[in-house]
Amino acid sequence: MLVTVALMSLVTFLVNIPLGMWRVNTRPFTFGWFLATLASLPLIVFLRQDYELTLGFVALLVVLGIIGQTFGGRFARKRVVVGRWS
Repeated sequence: MLVTVALMSLVTFLVNIPLGMWRVNTRPFTFGWFLATLASLPLIVFLRQDYELTLGFVALLVVLGIIGQTFGGRFARKRVVVGRWS
């Protein structure tokens, strides 16, 4: 069970990094922004239902998704500032 939760947490975090990079480069509150922000939620729900975990794990996965989005957004901003990404 611990390995399953750790793997699900890692997948959720890693999926949200490119979504956070995409979100930073879209205008706020547009369709693309909402899509980038909420695209990982079906994955979180599917993983929870597939492995029959309690709802408490959803909170953990959502928090890890937010951290992944933040990490991806900061990474994208730093790359733009340095000028490696155009």
